[in-house]
Amino acid sequence: MYKKKILVVLGGNSRERTISIKTGKACIAAIKRLGFRVEKFDPKIRSLSEIKKTKSKIIFNALHGEEGEDGYAQSFFEFSKIPYTHSGVLSSMKAMNKLISKQIFIKNKIKTPSYIFIKKNNFNFSRLIHIVKIKKIKYPLVAKPINEGSSIGVKICKNQKILKKNILDLFKTYDDLIIENFIGGQEIQVAVLNGTALGAIELKPKRKFYDYKAKYSKSAMTDHIMPANIPNKKYEEVLKIAERTHKILGCRGVTRSDFKFINGKFYLLEINTQPGMTDLSLVPEIASYKKISFDKLIFKLIMDASINK
Repeated sequence: MYKKKILVVLGGNSRERTISIKTGKACIAAIKRLGFRVEKFDPKIRSLSEIKKTKSKIIFNALHGEEGEDGYAQSFFEFSKIPYTHSGVLSSMKAMNKLISKQIFIKNKIKTPSYIFIKKNNFNFSRLIHIVKIKKIKYPLVAKPINEGSSIGVKICKNQKILKKNILDLFKTYDDLIIENFIGGQEIQVAVLNGTALGAIELKPKRKFYDYKAKYSKSAMTDHIMPANIPNKKYEEVLKIAERTHKILGCRGVTRSDFKFINGKFYLLEINTQPGMTDLSLVPEIASYKKISFDKLIFKLIMDASINK
């Protein structure tokens, strides 16, 4: 029986609170099976500044979304000097912010959809349409917030009229948006654990795209194909891109990189530093294919916990 007390931080204040609670519950069950003592901590109920008072030996970060995977919670973990799982402050912030991460992808010659960054306080639709034409960005376009996960706020726009409506709707909630090319083709996602790619899964959503419902509702009946149905050489290529991205951003623990594969090319949409750990989540499914059980996966994350990362 391990004597260490592990603090599972879950829930929080983001729009992904419900999924974070599901992730946290699954992880708590695994941590108990591993023989650790467990306490849970919900930043919606208690301030993150109180974490040190818990006298925990390790923090297991099960938060998703804003304040959970953008470096905010991680800064409190660092301040508490308690080793924690997953990525650190800077890598979390860079990965969560789609504008910063895209700039890093482009700088490192990692293909990503062409994009335009727009701000609510100086938005001009005519100017946007002009830039779309200059950059030769074709419809359909995707409008999305720069700092959400789980496809929250993602809108597919097939023409100018729908684009304008969706942008104005999103500006009711968000100040900063990205407009990017919608890339067709196969939906491929890669899990990387402690710097090594575990595998690539292909998703075939029955819905228009792999949105929030397709991710988290069994009724959406998204097909999961493991390993992804792509040529062996391409399979190895996408694993290498995901490993490289994980390393470039300075990520730790586990990440999931989301790609589109079309005409023999991979386009990286984003990298997630706090991927879901629910019964429908992809990282545990990919790990399972590599004969890594859910409990073993959680144990590996706990063993990687640290500070100053």
